Amino acid sequence: MAVKKTTVLVLDCAQPEELAEFYAGLLGGTAGLSSDPDYVEVSDGQGIRLAVHRDYGYAPPSWPKPEDSQQAHLRILVARGDMDEAEREAVGLGARPVDAKDNSGPRDTRTYSDPAGHSFTLAVSAD
Repeated sequence: MAVKKTTVLVLDCAQPEELAEFYAGLLGGTAGLSSDPDYVEVSDGQGIRLAVHRDYGYAPPSWPKPEDSQQAHLRILVARGDMDEAEREAVGLGARPVDAKDNSGPRDTRTYSDPAGHSFTLAVSAD
């Protein structure tokens, strides 16, 4: 019998409480401390969706510099008609546009960095 497992994406940063609040607002969840005070978890009531970890020596990613890779990023899917509103919401919460031109159509993707410098993309969902 297989052991039940879950996965959680963990982002490192210097101030996990603030970054967790950013993602809680963006994803419509809540942020709360875990049993480890250096981790803050973002949940939507159905389970933990994201965790933020305090890294005392944190240096933000330098992407999109051509010599650096993205390493990892979040892809947040939204309905086609909600893309502009999702963008306003993200920027209002503190996201910084990296490549946020309106591409329109089924391949509309807009890239931002969160307040700690991690990249994420708003993309039109296939639904």
